[in-house]
Amino acid sequence: MTLSAPVPAVGVICFRGAEVLLIRRGREPRRGQWSLPGGRVEPGERLEETGLRELREETGVEAELLGLVDVVDGVFPEHGRHYVLIDYAARWVAGEPVAGDDASEAEFVPVEEACARVDWDETRRVIRLAAARFLTPM
Repeated sequence: MTLSAPVPAVGVICFRGAEVLLIRRGREPRRGQWSLPGGRVEPGERLEETGLRELREETGVEAELLGLVDVVDGVFPEHGRHYVLIDYAARWVAGEPVAGDDASEAEFVPVEEACARVDWDETRRVIRLAAARFLTPM
């Protein structure tokens, strides 16, 4: 299968206290798996705007961005897709998570539970990296 040209997408690691927001993906790639809210950058849209828009569309949550966590290659040959994933950490500001757009579920869970739910090693890695950088020790 031929891969698509790399597509820029933004993911958001949104913290509410010591919990992180996860969605269950409603579409491929990784449909049915727990992941971070996020999606493709629209033409003319700044990366930060993409992250906050996707967060709202997929979960109904409002947040403020804290900073860049990492840039990850998401290569999914089984779906013919290659994404360049730009992951930001964010702090919850308002809203209770409600699944929307291409998410089938959305909820805040403790960081270690989030890491246990997600299947992709890179997602676990960026969640832990963001928690280490942006969560205040209790």
